Amino acid sequence: MNETALPLWPEGAPGAVGDLAIDRPQLTVHLPDPAVATGNGVIINPGGGYRILSSDEEGLQVARWLNRHGIAAFVLRYRVGERYHSDVSLLDGLRAVRLVRHRAAELRVATNRLGMLGFSAGGHLAVAVGTRWDAGDGDAVDPIERVSSRPDFLVPVYAVTNGILRGRKEAEYTPADTRVNASTRPTFLVHTHEDGIVPASQSTLFYDALLEAGVAAELHVYGFGEHGTGLGAGDPDFSGWPKLMLNWLRRCGLLTQGERQAVTGRVTLDSKVMGRARVTFLPLDSNAPPARVRTSRGDDGRFSIPASHGVVPGPHRVEVHHLSEQFPHTNTGVYTLDDSVRYRLGVMQIGAEPLLIDADSTRPSESGVGG
Repeated sequence: MNETALPLWPEGAPGAVGDLAIDRPQLTVHLPDPAVATGNGVIINPGGGYRILSSDEEGLQVARWLNRHGIAAFVLRYRVGERYHSDVSLLDGLRAVRLVRHRAAELRVATNRLGMLGFSAGGHLAVAVGTRWDAGDGDAVDPIERVSSRPDFLVPVYAVTNGILRGRKEAEYTPADTRVNASTRPTFLVHTHEDGIVPASQSTLFYDALLEAGVAAELHVYGFGEHGTGLGAGDPDFSGWPKLMLNWLRRCGLLTQGERQAVTGRVTLDSKVMGRARVTFLPLDSNAPPARVRTSRGDDGRFSIPASHGVVPGPHRVEVHHLSEQFPHTNTGVYTLDDSVRYRLGVMQIGAEPLLIDADSTRPSESGVGG
C-alpha cells in the first residue's frame, strides 16, 4: 500500500461545494521499507496560507525523508480558501488522524505513536488539531468517527499559532495557544528569527503555553532563514532541524514500542564517590531512547531515573562522566578538575535490577568532553 491515495470520505466530504480535487480531501500513503520501519507515523500538512498547498518541499519531499528514517508518512490534501474556511481544513485534519489510526494495523503504524507535522498554515492546522481533538463518538455509524482524533505528538514548523496576535487573517488563524492544556501532546517547534511572514513569536507563544501546562516541548529558533524553506535544502544551518526532530522523537520514546522503565543504582570511581558525576545509558537499539542522570557526593553516588525518562530494557553502552570534585559547592573559585573525564564501561544489560557501577581511573576514555 505504498504511495496510494486514501480519500478521507470515500462517499464525499461533508460540506463539499463541488467535485474538484480541492473538494476531495485525501491522504497519500508513503510507507518505509519494512526492514527499517519504526511503527511511528506522521501526517504531513503542507503550508500555503490556507490558499495553496506547497506539496513538494513541504509534502512529498518530507515524506521521503521520513521514510528513509523508518517513519510512515501521510501527506494531507486538505481543503483551503477562498473556497473553504480554515474550520473546514480543521475538519479534514481531525478526520485524517482518525483514518490513519483506524487503519493502523494495515498501515503498520502504532496507534499511540501517530503525530502531525505542518508548515506555516499547515502548522496552524497541526496545532489546531492538537488542541481541538476529541475522543471519538462511540455511537457513530461510521467506524472511523468512533476513533480518537488526538495526535500523539505535534511538529509545527514556522507555524501561525494565534492569528489575532499576529495581526493577519485573524478569522482563519484561530488562536491555538489559548487552548493548550495538560492533555496537549509533546511538541517540537521550529522557526527562524528572520521569518518576515510569520514572526518567531508565534512559536514562542505556543511554547510558553506548553511550558505553563507542563507539556513536554522543544523549541528551535534559527538565527537565519526565510519563511517557507521546508527541510532547508541548500541552507547549511536550517537543514539540521529534521535530524534534531528525529533525535527528539527518540528521546521521547516515540520511535520504539518498548516500554520504558526506571533505573536506579550507585556510581563510583575507584570505589570512591565523585564530587559530581553523570551516568549515561546509550542503547544499542538506535531507535530506543538514551537516558542520563547526574549524581554527587551528597547523594553518596546514588541515582534514580524515573520511568518517564528511563530506558527500554536491553543492552546499553554505559558511560560515566566525572564532572567535578567540588562538593559541596563553595564561593572560593578553587578549581578541582582540569577537564571533565569520560569513562566508557562497555555494554551492560540494563533491566530492573539496581546497578553498581565503578569506573577505573586508569582507563579514562577522553578528557574535556563537552558532548
